[in-house]
Amino acid sequence: MDDLGAQLRQARTEAGVTLASVAARSCYSASHLSNVEAGRRAATPDIVLAYARALGEVDVNRRQVLGLAAGVVGPVVAGELIRAGFTAALDGRGAEEDWRERVDQYGRDYMAVGAAVLQARLASDLVILQQHLDTPHMWSHAARALVTYGKTTPNPAEAIRWYDLAATAADRSDDLGVRVWVRGRAAIALAYEGAALPTARRYADQALALSDRPSLGRVQALMAGAHVAAGRDDQAGAIALDTEARRVFDHVASPDGEISDTAVPPWRMATFRSMLYARLGMPEPGSEAQEEADRTRPTGLPRFATHIELHRGLTMAKAGDKAGGVMYARRAWDALPAERRSQSLALMLREAELTAAESTQPTDVGA
Repeated sequence: MDDLGAQLRQARTEAGVTLASVAARSCYSASHLSNVEAGRRAATPDIVLAYARALGEVDVNRRQVLGLAAGVVGPVVAGELIRAGFTAALDGRGAEEDWRERVDQYGRDYMAVGAAVLQARLASDLVILQQHLDTPHMWSHAARALVTYGKTTPNPAEAIRWYDLAATAADRSDDLGVRVWVRGRAAIALAYEGAALPTARRYADQALALSDRPSLGRVQALMAGAHVAAGRDDQAGAIALDTEARRVFDHVASPDGEISDTAVPPWRMATFRSMLYARLGMPEPGSEAQEEADRTRPTGLPRFATHIELHRGLTMAKAGDKAGGVMYARRAWDALPAERRSQSLALMLREAELTAAESTQPTDVGA
């Protein structure tokens, strides 16, 4: 471990890449990566891949770092896939009911397990699942699993590739509900983060065009549209879509205690709305949504509690307390253990920082 960390540090410093740049490509903080380089923490496969992505963008030591990735990540992934494949064969895995439960479990695990851990497990099962895509039901399970896998990837561009694949798989399922849900989930995943808004709008429009029946997929598509409108400073459009989303939600809301990526209970809907009104710079409805999310959210979900704290920081920055808002958001980020952080949280912190930076730029008097 010490030797690998030292090799990563040497490759990074010779390439002139900062720890912050590597951290931006992973779910780990710069301080955690510093500990890895010093041999105080393990250089896990996802960390080595983060270095490979960061250093692969420059010519210096490109071969060295890619060699490290192949040497460390390759055997780990290959070994896991071999083990998982033989275990599945020996257990006779392949029944549709078994896969439905397995994919449902990934939806539950997404809410509490770190992205790196979940991604490695899910990758193994997706490789096996490919061999059983012989019925529409199996395509529906694959579509839902692919969306979850996209959520574990480190950047929106990579996630979009998985969401597109998930949409194609959903279409193979001939299940209208799954087709709507996959697109709605992909839409809100991107729009909530303020990432790739045109693509988020595309997914949302597709979901809404497929069916006008009340469903969780439709709720998420409508909320995604509201966030896209907010990103374009269309306050009236955002509020109208939020109102329609709440109307549909009243008919299809998930039970309060349900914890799964496939569910939208009241606390999660409140979380979507909290970010929307923070983004719109409307403190009153934002505070109401934040209080509802904190009041109704089940215990044991610290990552989602941090979402609300970051929303409060963004609200403060939008309301004019630029320094205070950013400080509040950074404290919330720092309080969450590095292994619990996610790309969504990183993008929310960045949005608060950008809001403060933009509002402090000097204006052109002659404009």
